[in-house]
Amino acid sequence: MELGELTNRINVISEKINQFRGSLDLEALEENIAENESKMAEPNFWNDQQGAQKIIDENNFLKSKFDNFNQLNDQLENLQVLVELYQEDQDPEIFEQLISEVDTVEQQVQEYEMTMLLSGEYDQSNAILEIHPGAGGTESQDWGSMLLRMYERWSEQHGLKVEVEDYQPGEEAGIKSVTLMISGENAYGRLRSEQGVHRLVRISPFDSAGRRHTSFASVDVMPEIDDSIDIEINDDDLRVDVFRASGAGGQHVNKTSSAVRITHLPTGFVVSSQAQRSQLQNRETAMNMLKAKLFQKEQEEQAKRNAEIKGEQLEIGWGSQIRSYVFHPYTMVKDHRTDYETGNGQAVMDGDLDPFIYSYLQWKLKDENPD
Repeated sequence: MELGELTNRINVISEKINQFRGSLDLEALEENIAENESKMAEPNFWNDQQGAQKIIDENNFLKSKFDNFNQLNDQLENLQVLVELYQEDQDPEIFEQLISEVDTVEQQVQEYEMTMLLSGEYDQSNAILEIHPGAGGTESQDWGSMLLRMYERWSEQHGLKVEVEDYQPGEEAGIKSVTLMISGENAYGRLRSEQGVHRLVRISPFDSAGRRHTSFASVDVMPEIDDSIDIEINDDDLRVDVFRASGAGGQHVNKTSSAVRITHLPTGFVVSSQAQRSQLQNRETAMNMLKAKLFQKEQEEQAKRNAEIKGEQLEIGWGSQIRSYVFHPYTMVKDHRTDYETGNGQAVMDGDLDPFIYSYLQWKLKDENPD
């Protein structure tokens, strides 16, 4: 690697940081942080615990955005100093340090850009993620369990907490369905890129003739809804069933009928929870999941109405195939919205989803702001 290549990469880093600076109102950020800290110092701050926690979470997010930007700016200055030192001394050790530092700062700039892209109203929320295998019996149910493992691995790598709220095992292998609560920073903002139909092409391990099979599974992602969002649900519209927990997520299997299934009759939405130890807790969890589904439905209908006014054509969210995972006759994972693809399918199945998420967020930003 030559110095010219490194200076070009540093120039790209500098341009990115200047773009961040243009998007951020640093003075307003400081004012918002100071305002929140003033509220946090008030003696009655904790009287409303839920409201207090929201202010703390917001302030932590703002401080992280502010401090990380200043850190990136400092690191850019350090890179420029290292370039000057190398130009003076031609010391190979300084050059090796420069290469290492450029690699590190490039990664940090991409991570910061990710946080800048996660600016949606609910991006900071926890995520409710559901996996539903398509028709195809054991084949598609096994594909569902592969996706489950992929999302668990990705969450683990990012320090996110995963709780299995409902788990329905397949008859021979895999899953019939699973519902996860994934909690942590920007969980929904990152995972909303995963909503849609995922297609697998492979040689089936369940086919004695070794034939190639195509399987489908749908992934649905919703933000966890807090009490600040009012979702009205009529009790007369609900059918509530209780049953014994079974499979992953129910440690007290077959002891008590604590698991709860709620059917919303007007929409046909069905939600289940068996992760908690009491029927009351599971009912509360299931109701929160139902609220998330109804909220998402309203958001989708509003988006459709807005598109009709503008004369736009929206893809059908439930039926759109977003990504293909091909393991035979070649290996490739491709996102059909962004055209991002990789030949390292095993890494993707081991949770390496960030390039797909990053590409989706950039694509979505351009799609929403075509000018």
